[in-house]
Amino acid sequence: MRTCFLVLAATGAAQLLRAQPAPPHQFGLDDFTALRDAHAVAVAPDGKRVLYEVGSFEATGPQKHEWHEIGIGGDGDHTLTLPPHFEPSGYMPDGVSLYGSQDVDGDAQLAIVPLTPGAPVRIVTLPRGMHALNPSPDGKRFAVLADPQPKDVLTSVRTVVENGETGIYVFDADGTHGNWWCSALHDVDEAVWSTDGSRLAVVSGTPHIGHHEVHSYIDVCDRSGSKRIAEQAAPIGGLAWADNGKTLAFISTTTQVLTPDHVWTVSAEGGAPADRTPALGGSALGVVNDPQGTAWVAVDKGVRIEIDRFENGQLSTAYQWPDGTIARTPVFPRFSGASEAPAFTVGDPTHTENVAVLRDGQLQRITHAGDDAVAHLSLGDVKVVNWTAKDGTKLEGIATFPAGYRSGSPVPFLVLPHGGPEGNDVLELDTWSRFVAGLGYVVLQPEYRGSTGYGSAFMDAIYQHFGDRAYSDVNSATDFAVAQGWADPNRLAIFGWSAGGFMTAWTVTQTHRYRAAIEGAGITDWLSFIPTSDIAQIDYDARLQEKDATPFLKYSAVMFADRVATPLLILHGEADQRVPTFQGRELYVLLAERGKTVRMVTYPGSPHFPFLAEQRRNVFQEVASWLATYNTGEQRAAAP
Repeated sequence: MRTCFLVLAATGAAQLLRAQPAPPHQFGLDDFTALRDAHAVAVAPDGKRVLYEVGSFEATGPQKHEWHEIGIGGDGDHTLTLPPHFEPSGYMPDGVSLYGSQDVDGDAQLAIVPLTPGAPVRIVTLPRGMHALNPSPDGKRFAVLADPQPKDVLTSVRTVVENGETGIYVFDADGTHGNWWCSALHDVDEAVWSTDGSRLAVVSGTPHIGHHEVHSYIDVCDRSGSKRIAEQAAPIGGLAWADNGKTLAFISTTTQVLTPDHVWTVSAEGGAPADRTPALGGSALGVVNDPQGTAWVAVDKGVRIEIDRFENGQLSTAYQWPDGTIARTPVFPRFSGASEAPAFTVGDPTHTENVAVLRDGQLQRITHAGDDAVAHLSLGDVKVVNWTAKDGTKLEGIATFPAGYRSGSPVPFLVLPHGGPEGNDVLELDTWSRFVAGLGYVVLQPEYRGSTGYGSAFMDAIYQHFGDRAYSDVNSATDFAVAQGWADPNRLAIFGWSAGGFMTAWTVTQTHRYRAAIEGAGITDWLSFIPTSDIAQIDYDARLQEKDATPFLKYSAVMFADRVATPLLILHGEADQRVPTFQGRELYVLLAERGKTVRMVTYPGSPHFPFLAEQRRNVFQEVASWLATYNTGEQRAAAP
């Protein structure tokens, strides 16, 4: 009896231990695949349901996508069963079917999918596929962007290097009565229906190849042709009808870095565009219409994004997310007479992105993707911090601390400059910061000059000055962390991707203060980068290189390879067209032949950032291993 009792007691204890939740742990290698996030996609015409997407990773493969529907009150959440390779964009006017993109033989085509299982699916095809699916306000027609040229029958044999064309194809919702509208427009970026559905406002621009300048054009287009409304010597990033269809609101700029950041308007009958927000302290990121024709603008203010109403030529704050950020412009019901109920995507440093709706005048979350995974994490504090650089520049950043950090205790430190560079870090759950903080580091993300969110002059200051002003700002973030007693001055590291990768590669040619450096997909040679990137890159420097190559070599890390003493890890996707892979290889070869400590890892098939879970996992592994090996605080031999 006694032996039996002991066995049963031990078995019961083991079961009890298994039933206990796992103790909280710091963000680690396995946690990024456990996280899920949710993004608002569309609101049903009656305003009572929200379509949203859930993104997640498994152990291998690309990101997985699920499509859910939930009641506006947070009730009735369920997963939709949709055809394979169908990506929904919104509801049809009946509210019981969805329109979206269906992969057909490698091309994206329009599909209308009933929510009733077993009902027939309608697919409309064009020879080269279509994108930017835009139903008219009454839901009876679609305007889509597509290439009007016949399909190249030798695509499996060759790739012809040339500018593609994009026109506007309009057809009835059943696929009939299709016609190309405004065929004089060949490089269309966006087309937006007027509230009455009779016209389209259209943005087009200069193509990438063959132009060393940027111009944008606004036309009003109908079945009879197009009328040129305005021309802008800068990109246009977003377009909406305003003032009951009398004006067009759009996002553009007068800065040399060309990133759209102010709200402009022009009469729908034509005229001179006017900047309606010349003193904007932040950056306008995008503009959308609601069913009633009101324009709404996402505005980046520091490390938070809010939604403003644009009315009578003025912005007024409408929606904010406490202790975090609104991640993108809101989504509204698409059709005339529909409910005005918007849905938002929101996030903060301790929750993944999720869907929120307006309730009692406040935004409230109605989805909780990722909450179960975050509940098992022991996360340190995240603080918005401010400091003044030596040259008097006022700067802001986001500091992430390891769990259990004791104030004033110097620990290993990593400065993490963002990509872009005309971008920004915002108050959200940043997996890179959390992962490195989980290694025991304080991580600081500096919003250096060139970042959005701080006004045009701050962003424009990076033009032709990436290697001095922006570098100085990033370096001052490390000075600040040391002065606060957070950073052990003998255990400093730097890591960045894309524009942040440039900053890393450049930094190690300018200072030896960092013990370890990690450069992901970074620019190392401006002379070859600007003409070979897949998008126009003259926002860094619009001068012609054949006139004088010196300005482009001035901030190219490859020209100063002999100065590098910091061990450098280079990570790059092999199919990267944004920053071609040879940028990393060129620096790697030059450092290796000079006897520097350098390692390069490339990812087959990967674009600008790896898209397979196993590749992303390896990036995390490489980062952790490099920091553990070289950011030890041990004395290093002087550079040769």
